Amino acid sequence: MGFNLTKGQRFDLSKVAPGLMKVRIGLGWTPNEEPDGPDFDLDVSAFGINDKFKIPDDSYFVFYGQVRMGNSIEDTKEKGLYRPVTFDGAVMGAIDDPDGSRSDGDDDEDMIIALNKVDPKVQQIIICVTICKYPYDNNKDKRTLKQNFGMVDDCYVRIVNDVNGEEMAKYQLKESFKNEDAVEFGRLYRVGGSWEFEAMGRSHQGSLQTLVDLYT
Repeated sequence: MGFNLTKGQRFDLSKVAPGLMKVRIGLGWTPNEEPDGPDFDLDVSAFGINDKFKIPDDSYFVFYGQVRMGNSIEDTKEKGLYRPVTFDGAVMGAIDDPDGSRSDGDDDEDMIIALNKVDPKVQQIIICVTICKYPYDNNKDKRTLKQNFGMVDDCYVRIVNDVNGEEMAKYQLKESFKNEDAVEFGRLYRVGGSWEFEAMGRSHQGSLQTLVDLYT
């Protein structure tokens, strides 16, 4: 069991695991779906940003629509599916789980980040979760337009040492965002030659497009 973080709290990965080179970012949630209501589809994305708070190139916007079939990086293939990946192989995004139906103890979606491969221009990696809404949802259901994070429970992000599987830190979202459909859960950022993590919990309206506009 790792450290439980609160909003705004920071965690130095190098103090717990000196020389750490690869982490797994696990995220989970439980949608409060109503009988015969619209399906929930939450998506994980990441923005690798430079010192101007912008992505240095499109590759460092990592989301479900960025998958490149036939990628030469073997780790991107899992159960017949492919992960989106940055051009340098540093950030491997989540395999999409549209219904949030995880088994107990499992994350809904996860990312794998090779810290030693991250482009030197990238100073931070922002980990985000957004609600997919009409007209981008699978069922083209206009009722999804009313969905927000106030309708989702047990939202968390956790940092796992990918070498030994040990959880290093976890942040449970406490706020009930009843008008927002996009949340920046946390960020990995450089401090000298090491990486730290900050629990952010910063919410937005406008789903994924708002974050794209912010960081591109």
